[in-house]
Parts: sequence; structure tokens; C-alpha cells
Amino acid sequence: MEMNANNEPTVAAERLQTGPSLPDKPLITIKSSKKVVLGFRDLWAYPDLFYFLVGRDVKMRYKQTVLGVVWAIIQPLFLTVIFTIVFGVLAGIGSDSVPYPLFAYSGLLLYVFFANAVTNSANSLIGDPNLITKIYFPRLLLPTAAVGGGLVDLAIASVVLVMMMIYYRVGVTSNIVILPVLVALITLLALGVGMLLAALNVKYRDVRYLVPFLLQLTMYVSPVIYPTTILKTILPERLHWVYGLNPLAGIIAGFRATLFGLGLDWLALSISGVVTLGLLLCSAYIFRRMEKSFADVI
Repeated sequence: MEMNANNEPTVAAERLQTGPSLPDKPLITIKSSKKVVLGFRDLWAYPDLFYFLVGRDVKMRYKQTVLGVVWAIIQPLFLTVIFTIVFGVLAGIGSDSVPYPLFAYSGLLLYVFFANAVTNSANSLIGDPNLITKIYFPRLLLPTAAVGGGLVDLAIASVVLVMMMIYYRVGVTSNIVILPVLVALITLLALGVGMLLAALNVKYRDVRYLVPFLLQLTMYVSPVIYPTTILKTILPERLHWVYGLNPLAGIIAGFRATLFGLGLDWLALSISGVVTLGLLLCSAYIFRRMEKSFADVI
């Protein structure tokens, strides 16, 4: 210990004994926020990780396969052949003056994208437990990347749709400018449903068994293989609004209208847009509320 001439401890020695002085008030205060931020802004901070996850999902889907990306075409094309024989030839279901194979493929193109995107998005979190428990990144990236990978399949399968339109000599109209909006709308719908199911699937693993049943039911209550006019004739008029609450109904009908020059049902399309955005916001809120427990439960 340092001493002065009068055998008294110096100021430096006193500080060593008493330690550094502390401020009267804390410099930093950490408080838990009660607000739930939806987290869509966080996705822009990790673009490289998003593209990596999308590329990884696409590569893993077709890894060690003989046909590769051709599987993106086989599924909707094979279903189109079956439904054309059963519903177009045997049952004689109408198709709004559009050749039934073209009518069925256009609906199945969107439905197959929606079904695969929801399935992959719902299983995205439980499929990457090590990634979730070891490093930090916005968990919302996983279901979003799963939906983004489905857009690659949609683009590939759309080539067959263009070829069919050329074969049946169906020309495009000015309504084609609305097509990107409809693709964006069904992408957001798939993200909203997949995000919600992904969060629930972490805590309740039986969700994975429920998803295929729900998607199969969705196909038959949506105008995938039949026009909307048929179901409206079956349902009482007072219940037509219930059918309109199905966002896939307005999106698929609008998709066909833009391609084949049919009349656009703006009311149904508006309802589909409102329901889709509402579902997306609610799903994001639930996802962020449950996100803090993913690493512990998974």
C-alpha cells in the first residue's frame, strides 16, 4: 500500500480499497417490451440468408432425383389428366367456355403451389432444430424461404400453361396486367397459413398430420376443378357470402379471368385480398408471440 510522508494512505490506495465509485443512477436500464413487433422488417436485414435458404430448399427437394425439376410439372399435369377424364369427360362439368384441360391446369397450378408452399412452410421449423437452437436469426425467415422456394416450382410449371394456351389458341387480354397482383396475393396467403401452422407445429406435433387433410379439403371447396357458378347454384343464395370468405375462391377465379379474358369479380377479389392480409397479420402476431419458446420446445 502506498503511504505518504505522514504515514497516511494516498488517494490511489484508498480507491483500491474502496473500489471505483458508482453513479447514483443506472446508466442503462433494460426493460422487457410488452409490444409484439410483427418482424417483417427484420427480413430485409438478412437478404443473403433468405436466398441461401431458398436455394437450399430447392436443391434438397430435387437432390438425387432422376427427373429433377420436372417433378414441378408432373404433379399438376398428372392431376389435370385425371380430372379431365373424371370431371370433364365422364361428369361433363362445365368450364366457362374454356377447354377443360386448360381450365383444370390453370386452377391446379395455383392450388399445387399453395399446397406445397403451406406444407413446406408448416414443417420448416421442426425441420431445422439445430439451426434454431444454435444461432440467432429471425425465425420468420424459415417459413418465408419455404414459400419462396415454391415460387420457383410455380415459374417452371407455368411454362406448360403457356404451351397449352398456345395449343388451344387462347390469347391474352389486357387483364393480364393484374396477374402479378394475384400471384403476390396467393403467395401472401400461403405465407400466412404456413406461418401459423409452423408456429403451432413446434408445440403440437400432430399438426403435421392435420395439414394434408385440410389441404385436400381446401381443394374441393375451392374452384380448382369446377367453376364458381356450379357451387353457387348448389348453395342457397343467402350462403353465397360464406363461400366468398374462402380467399382461394376469389384468387383462382381471378387468375382464370386474367388469362382467358373472362369477367373479373372485383367483389370476390377484394374480399380475398382483405381476408389474406388479415390472416397474414394475425399469423405474424401469433408467430412472434410463440417465437421465444421455439428453442426450448423444439
